[in-house]
Amino acid sequence: MKPTAGKTFQMTATTQFGLEEILAEELYQLGAKNIEVGSRAVRFLGDTKLMYEANLWCRTAVRILKPFANFPARDEKDLYKQVQKIDWTEYLSVDSTFAISSVVNQSTFEHSLFVSQLTKDAIADQFRDKFGKRPSVDLDNPDVRINLHMLENRVNLSLDSSGDSLHKRGYRLQTNVAPLNEILAAGIILLTGWDKKTPLYDPMCGSGTLLTEAAMIAHNIAPGLYRHDFGFTHWQDFDEELFKQVIREARQQEDPDNDVPIIGSDIDRDYVEAARNNISSAELDDYIRVKTADFKETQKPEEKGILIVNPPYNERLVNENINELYKMIGDTLKTNYQDWDAYVFTGNLEAAKNIGLKTSRRIPLYNGSIDSRLLKYELYRGSKKEKGER
Repeated sequence: MKPTAGKTFQMTATTQFGLEEILAEELYQLGAKNIEVGSRAVRFLGDTKLMYEANLWCRTAVRILKPFANFPARDEKDLYKQVQKIDWTEYLSVDSTFAISSVVNQSTFEHSLFVSQLTKDAIADQFRDKFGKRPSVDLDNPDVRINLHMLENRVNLSLDSSGDSLHKRGYRLQTNVAPLNEILAAGIILLTGWDKKTPLYDPMCGSGTLLTEAAMIAHNIAPGLYRHDFGFTHWQDFDEELFKQVIREARQQEDPDNDVPIIGSDIDRDYVEAARNNISSAELDDYIRVKTADFKETQKPEEKGILIVNPPYNERLVNENINELYKMIGDTLKTNYQDWDAYVFTGNLEAAKNIGLKTSRRIPLYNGSIDSRLLKYELYRGSKKEKGER
């Protein structure tokens, strides 16, 4: 059964803390309706085409979920009974593989794994009773991923239309010790309000994720075009022709003629090589320049621009002289990058004090479990007062 063209339904896009408003704007630009911003999630209305487009285009979404059942569950027996009431043949066949991901909050059910197991048993028993056989569980690469969210014993079941997390773009071949994930990198760039015309420079580029995401933004390349698989492509109502149309339209919207400078450097030659390999994998060689350089010896490549840097935090990547490193960043910005805007993303707020410059914005974010900040510095030539007097 193919989806009814244009029929709208509720969806939820999940994201990382601090990126909710950015994701809501992305969904709005795609044509989503009734947008509601929550914590690490954005709810919206759209049709099947929009669901495909959200997976292809949303740079800051982790998953696009399609809710299909909501019910209270007082205890184990009640949960099993409610799950069995659903006609699972609408979503699975006996030959399908499936996996259940559960999140349990403020509930009498203490363990999400137990809830997943109970739900799996209810689904398997329904198929065994009807057909004498059941679909198999595949935790790594299932045909259908089912998301279960329980809050105060209220259960919400959704189909995961994304499959693997959308941060897995598919272009990254190599990483350094502490890479930014692609969603966070894109979110940081979008949070700066970059106009896609001003030169952008990352002086500690590592494996090049910020640069790659910036180039995709600048040239309007949908990040999902690098992926070969989405959860919805395995659904029984998958509309292959509609998805091909979405991909064609995405390719037609690319902007190869934007000549904005996107520049990266790193002191480590191995990281520069990894960055070049990832950039080549994403077919963005023509849009990004990368070189080996020590940040403190660099000069601003253009008269005005935006600098984004993600220095070590002393968490996963240890630097014995972390305070000196951050002081060097501040000194270099002050001396060599006047009239630029600089953004430092860090999970070490104590070390960041050594930058010694006044922030104009401090945006709370997380890098994995690390409480982090995106710090903005406006690097005026002299003081603001002096600038205004000239």
